[in-house]
Amino acid sequence: MLKNVATVLLDGVHPFELGVVCEVFGLDRSDEGLPVYDFAVVSAEGPALGTHVPGLTVSTPYGIDRLDEADLIAVPASDANVAREYPPELLAALRRAVDRGARVLSVCSGVFVLGAAGLLDGRRCAVHWRHADLLARRFPRTRVEPDVLYVDEDPVFTSAGTSAGIDACLHIVRKEQGPEVATKIARRMVVPPHRDGGQAQYIERPLPEGPCDTVGGVLAWMTEHLDEEVTVEQLAARALMAPRTFARRFQQETGTTPYRWILRQRVLLAQELLEGTDETMDAIAGRTGFGTAAALRHQFVKSLGTTPNAYRRAFRGPEAA
Repeated sequence: MLKNVATVLLDGVHPFELGVVCEVFGLDRSDEGLPVYDFAVVSAEGPALGTHVPGLTVSTPYGIDRLDEADLIAVPASDANVAREYPPELLAALRRAVDRGARVLSVCSGVFVLGAAGLLDGRRCAVHWRHADLLARRFPRTRVEPDVLYVDEDPVFTSAGTSAGIDACLHIVRKEQGPEVATKIARRMVVPPHRDGGQAQYIERPLPEGPCDTVGGVLAWMTEHLDEEVTVEQLAARALMAPRTFARRFQQETGTTPYRWILRQRVLLAQELLEGTDETMDAIAGRTGFGTAAALRHQFVKSLGTTPNAYRRAFRGPEAA
């Protein structure tokens, strides 16, 4: 039963990520019949810590020994999390917690602390998309999933940046104490109890830039004609090459195939149109080369993990859907 929760801080903690954990687990909502957690903010580095907001500090009387009582230990983001050594006693406390059956949760870069404690080995994990490559290099025995909001590898829970911590916290409440409790807490916070899609819809992923001496002209033409159906043979003819030679050169210079390149460009254009215009789904499907709204939806969900309508609502508000 989830009763005792602690969030452990390192110097440079991000107040928002700390606030997420405090908001879900640290408030007394017994007037609504909701559970009250024995909650503590714990410092891993002395009684007073700096934050990444200039002039704002956090003080607490609780030290690392308080973690030994917790059913859930949350590690929020910190400025230095991705490039520092961590207190050995903190890493030992996290390992002890998992060994005795407690759960641990990271918010954004807090996942690096869990990795240093060895708790990501053999597990999937989530992290802010900006840190995904570094995390994968530093902890090669974990499988980083950069497109998702959070990962449940009970007893280890990991979440992506900022508000994804809310999703992970509510997921733990829902899993432990049921959907009614999670929904009531979410309603008090004025947030959805569950969000569709994942991080993919927020990731800036322009196509890699590099020297495209051979196919550069074809790339420019493709970008201007996304609404047209083209074949490798047609593109090769435009480049004055044999199809197999063109496909090989294209892969060498762009790092992907012509089909994947143009598909990604079409999805990017669809995102721009959904964010910046009121065009219908059929019109956007036509302009992006998907042909039909159904085909647009299929490829959009496959690439970004959410529907075009949900994406438009997320970026422009419910009235735009």
